[in-house]
Amino acid sequence: MGLVPECFITEIVERDLKEGKYAKLVTRFPPEPNGYLHIGHARSIVLNFGLAQDYGGECNLRFDDTNPETEKEEYARAIEEDVRWLGFRPTRVLYASDYFETMYQCALVLIQEGKAYVDDLPEEEMSELRAQGKPSPYRERSVEENLELFERMRRGEFPTGSRVLRAKIDPAHPNFKLRDPVLYRIVHAPHYHVGDRWVIYPMYDFAHPLEDFIEGVTHSLCTLEFENNRAVYDWVIENLKGKCGLPTSPRPHQYEFARLDLSHTVLSKRKLIKLVEGGYVSGWDDPRLPTLRGLRRRGVRPEAIVEFVRKTGISRNEAQIEMDLFEEVVRDDLNPIAPRVLGVVDPLKVVLTNYEGEEWIEAPYWPRDIPKEGTRPLPFSPELYIERTDFSLNPPKGWKRLAPGQRVRLRHAYVIELEDVVEEGGEVRLLKARIVPGTLGANPEDGVRPKGVIHWVSARHALPVEFRLYGRLFRTKDPEEGGDFLQNLNPEALVVKRGFIEPSVAQDPEDTRYQLERLGYFWRDPVDSRPEALVMNRIVPLKEGYRV
Repeated sequence: MGLVPECFITEIVERDLKEGKYAKLVTRFPPEPNGYLHIGHARSIVLNFGLAQDYGGECNLRFDDTNPETEKEEYARAIEEDVRWLGFRPTRVLYASDYFETMYQCALVLIQEGKAYVDDLPEEEMSELRAQGKPSPYRERSVEENLELFERMRRGEFPTGSRVLRAKIDPAHPNFKLRDPVLYRIVHAPHYHVGDRWVIYPMYDFAHPLEDFIEGVTHSLCTLEFENNRAVYDWVIENLKGKCGLPTSPRPHQYEFARLDLSHTVLSKRKLIKLVEGGYVSGWDDPRLPTLRGLRRRGVRPEAIVEFVRKTGISRNEAQIEMDLFEEVVRDDLNPIAPRVLGVVDPLKVVLTNYEGEEWIEAPYWPRDIPKEGTRPLPFSPELYIERTDFSLNPPKGWKRLAPGQRVRLRHAYVIELEDVVEEGGEVRLLKARIVPGTLGANPEDGVRPKGVIHWVSARHALPVEFRLYGRLFRTKDPEEGGDFLQNLNPEALVVKRGFIEPSVAQDPEDTRYQLERLGYFWRDPVDSRPEALVMNRIVPLKEGYRV
């Protein structure tokens, strides 16, 4: 099985290669460097790089950097880093801006052939005429006048936004995209990659097909919102093949697929910017965000993201994917690689009245259904911490944790039973309990078995931890429900707790992922955690109904 699941695109690729339409498959991942990648981009990354890998082809990382006002070098570097983090190695790293001279020459060819003209209309008026299917009053300028104006545009003689170059196709075409689309605009702004050499910049619809043609791309894969743009893509290639240094073949073809949409989050760049700049999250790497940087910091492994893309498939049907599925894939990825350890998020102290000294219990890292070996020494002492939610003075029916008159087993250790409860201000502050003798790895001799198993740590040995319990960013599946997505932010998307974890983790590599039994999967926060002040992020909770 290949990296890309069978779909209509793999069928097209296999047919084209079998028929000899192309000697080699060439794809590209073409992000604009004006922000950080999110999980939605992962579908395009896996598709383009995966196809190249599956069919012995090439895939370039190309920065579609034709907008100098929003693009930055830091975004380009972050994008390349994220692509490589996902496990993909571009054949080449390319920049659309390196083709600006070729694109300019191509624009001159179109003008010379009477297929492009300079338009002086203000943007709003141009939009109105396009909507009405009416031509611009500047449409019939002579070739000579258009060449002169376009060259003056390049020299910077006109202010930003005052003139554009438009394709001369059909102002009343049924496909709105073909109603004399804009090819170039004036922007007096320095470019992060080519500096201040240019004040005119190509539009996406002009640059995209030329970039593909120059690079020898065979299959140009876009999301469905660019379906109508395909007509412009084909027009540009048809009218410029074999001219201005371009080849005549092989011709690239554009195909569209549905973008990835995930519940309980937003993938709109505009909304993500609002969350970051509005201070609703701490930054682009906030673990609550669906950005690849955020998921990486949260502790999600790249293997899980790639598998999620594979599992959700590639099609033309747009549908929202449940967050449950993403979390399931993350758990399935972590389960066989995350050693099991004990930690307490919301600690309640328990003093054992009939136990003195300490002992070290050899506890397994792995459950029986995972074929791995390994143990660690787990300290046991007279004072322990258990989870506050594992005790109840007035337990409901079916309670299987600690309560008056009800025994419980400590994971890997003894059975205990309650003796006394110390309260202060109406709150339980301390529990006193006794171990049932002879129950380390054995059932009580009196035959009264405990009803449940709870986790714990030794108060004398445990390491203090700031636990960051991350949840879903929005309360609702559709953040737009009710009209304002900010009103649906989940106040419990981040809950910070001060607790403890067993001391064995101090010896582990910093990137170790753990399953804290009964709590979820965790790892050290790579930004804030330090050996003397541990910070652990919950990557994903355990599946509901989990049992020790």
